[in-house]
Amino acid sequence: MESIWLEYAWALLILIGLEGLLSADNALVLAVIAKHLPEDQKKRAINYGIIMAFVFRFGALFAISFIANVWQIQAIGAAYLLYLGLKHVIKAKFGKENKNIREDVKEEAAGKGFWPTVGKIALADLAFAIDSILAAVALALGLPDSPLDDLGGMDGGQFIVVVLGGIAGLILIKFAATWFVKLLGKRPALETTAYAIVAWVGVKLAVITLAHEDIGVLDHHFPHSTGWTIVFYGVLVAIALLGWFAPAKKQTEGEAL
Repeated sequence: MESIWLEYAWALLILIGLEGLLSADNALVLAVIAKHLPEDQKKRAINYGIIMAFVFRFGALFAISFIANVWQIQAIGAAYLLYLGLKHVIKAKFGKENKNIREDVKEEAAGKGFWPTVGKIALADLAFAIDSILAAVALALGLPDSPLDDLGGMDGGQFIVVVLGGIAGLILIKFAATWFVKLLGKRPALETTAYAIVAWVGVKLAVITLAHEDIGVLDHHFPHSTGWTIVFYGVLVAIALLGWFAPAKKQTEGEAL
């Protein structure tokens, strides 16, 4: 029983770290969208954004948790997480610099009024909420069943991990996002690392889908087997270490200005 709770604690720790990196990006986008507003309106818009992030994340949490064990939803979630993660990684590796994305957001938001800006923040929050909760649910579904009763259509322990991860993301947006933004500034590879982890979590959800009793491509117990658990967390830690120790790209003369 202790080993189960240790695995839950480890998964929650990983989820909080992932939520921190994704929340930093979320907070940075909110700041960029609201940047053109006067100072008093900017603070109000960002506060509204945090409130909407809270509502959207918990709305997404309860909506997804009730259908999390439907294999079609698992398959769609796996495909989306793989698409989201690989798209970002491939773009970071072979595409244009990501800095232009936030500049485009800023230029598009410039000149807009307060409520249109709040609406834009709401759309950004919704997208981040879906990404965040899907990743959390995918990570939690790979955990062994706990002795707790089911909650929200999921095993009670798995549901609590997802809820705590969502709460951690909101706290990090509000209080720790500035630190994570500075960390991303010092170690920009961590942003790509976060999305690589999202893609790897998508692989985990795909394995869970293939092992669903209605699919049967993989053995039903395989996603919870010791071998797969060691492989999953081993690769995850390797991705995290590669991202942490990856050298920062040297600034070009144009980027430094």
